[in-house]
Amino acid sequence: MSYVIAIDGPAGVGKGTIAKRVADDLGLITIDTGATYRCLTVAVIDNGIKINEVDKIIKLSKEINIDMQLEEKEARIFLNGKDVTTRIREDDINNFVSPVSAIKEVRAEMVNLQRKLAQGKNVIMEGRDIGTVVFPDATVKIFLDASLEERAMRRYNQNQETGIDKDLTYEEVYESIKTRDYNDRNKPIGALKQAEDAILVDTTGKTIEENIKRVEEVIKSKVNI
Repeated sequence: MSYVIAIDGPAGVGKGTIAKRVADDLGLITIDTGATYRCLTVAVIDNGIKINEVDKIIKLSKEINIDMQLEEKEARIFLNGKDVTTRIREDDINNFVSPVSAIKEVRAEMVNLQRKLAQGKNVIMEGRDIGTVVFPDATVKIFLDASLEERAMRRYNQNQETGIDKDLTYEEVYESIKTRDYNDRNKPIGALKQAEDAILVDTTGKTIEENIKRVEEVIKSKVNI
């Protein structure tokens, strides 16, 4: 019997890194749900569609093809057959993904896609509303959190390491995540919040190894792996 592990949490908390490591350790398939919205945002920008052209964005969400593949243990994201793994993390996408994902009809399309990607598999899915909207009946629900300051520093360090948005200062990253937090928590649809039956894992002041260990302990307490 297949099962779904849902991991939710705010920006910069390490959801993607932790989900990937846990997937590798426990033999699960990782599905990055946030990447589906980012792929659509890439398509919106590349097609010259403005954020207020809602009808065009909805139409585009029904037409694009998104695929996720594992290549040498690295998750690669494809939009209409093109590898956009790096593109979806760039600053212009960060600035527009929130309003794009707030469109009701877009969320419905992406949720259907995410559910199809998970069918018949043992998966770990991370995002903002996996345990509340996408998979309210997920076998295991975990909510990751950390202080704003720590999340900003993690994102800043990640930018320096990857070279993406490396010119942004820590203060700029901090303000960006602060704004993102407000937007994510106040969305009329799919707002960031902890599901009532989700287990909180506070990652503040802990190493990535400590956080991975804790998440795996939670999963193993619920699923026979």
